Amino acid sequence: MKDDGHLNLLDHDSFTHGVPHNTFSRLREEDPVNWTEGDSETKGFWSLTRHADILMANKENKIFSSAQGIRLEDQSYEEYMARRTFQETDAPEHTDTRRKVNPNFAKPIVSKFEPLIRELASDIADKALQKSEFDAVDAIAKQLPMMMLGRILGVPDEDLDWLVEKGDALIGNSDPDFTEHVVDKMDTSNYRMMPFRSPAGLELYEYAEDLLSNRRSVAEEGILAKMMQSENGLDELGFKNFFCLLVAAGNDTTRYSIAMALNLLANDPSLIAQLKTGQYWDTCADEFVRLASPTMHFRRTATQDYDLHGKTIREGDKVLLWFVSGSRDERVFERPQDTILGRSPNRHLAFGQGGIHVCLGMHLAKLEVRIAIEELVKRIERFEAVSPPTWTRSNFICGVKQLNVRAKVS
Repeated sequence: MKDDGHLNLLDHDSFTHGVPHNTFSRLREEDPVNWTEGDSETKGFWSLTRHADILMANKENKIFSSAQGIRLEDQSYEEYMARRTFQETDAPEHTDTRRKVNPNFAKPIVSKFEPLIRELASDIADKALQKSEFDAVDAIAKQLPMMMLGRILGVPDEDLDWLVEKGDALIGNSDPDFTEHVVDKMDTSNYRMMPFRSPAGLELYEYAEDLLSNRRSVAEEGILAKMMQSENGLDELGFKNFFCLLVAAGNDTTRYSIAMALNLLANDPSLIAQLKTGQYWDTCADEFVRLASPTMHFRRTATQDYDLHGKTIREGDKVLLWFVSGSRDERVFERPQDTILGRSPNRHLAFGQGGIHVCLGMHLAKLEVRIAIEELVKRIERFEAVSPPTWTRSNFICGVKQLNVRAKVS
């Protein structure tokens, strides 16, 4: 579907050729508080597309609440309560839960993983480069986050392919390449109590039940073992939903950030030359993440009437914070569509930065992105796309699914 600047943001097909940046650019300029009419399945919603407005709404949690869901999907209270994680809560509940989980993802803790990440990334790059042509997403971008997911969770390596497959089905519930139960193409009401209205949620629930009943073991140093301890205050359903969140979000967002970096390198040889100078390793990950913005939006619900840019957002209205648009706002970023490896400061909004719901795994994701690219670049002389990439069919998570490349080893 060609992006003529007027694509429907409710339609997943508007994203099948990548993010419709022309549409977002027009909205930022002409209609920064845009109303999209709903359909028979989904109520209408407001879109905030400018950096400053998104940042404001992300901070004003009492006005723009997460406690009625963070996805575009309409949910009954019963469905919301069955599926929610701490992401779908406001302070103080969100703050209390985050305080218990956050130490596992703090920057000093994450930095200790660097030797392991480098060892894994080195092996992945060596294996991928045994072939002169390969799918860089499958061979590189998918591998490192999957392996690190296992180390973080504490689950065995032999379970990882299955877990990632189910995580893809959850978060990619609108893409037929990831699931047979495409959410906007069939009746998924039988799974309305499951995460993402997906049967994969039920399968992941069963895996989590096995963990809780000790039918499956986890490493003591992994985060799951810690979260299963009673002092963390998660009941059985809360643990199941938290597990699904870790499996889905802990893999896909990092994969698509690495995939975007690979896509950029494959289509602009000058980037590899710049990286080989060694000047940009402290800043390049943020630039790749800014341009990827894999979680394109989160939803909020207005708790009161609010006037913005001449529009009145009514109490109860859904409001989408389009991080993927704000991170390319011309009012904040010089040459926002270009890859500037040394961009600093880089106040992008990817991973929900600027609010209390900022992604727990952000520091780990950026470390994985940097090291994955660093280990690849030191081994190659040339890296080029041999065909256009394919993209996820989703208005929620967008990323490169397949990237066929040709590489020449140094």
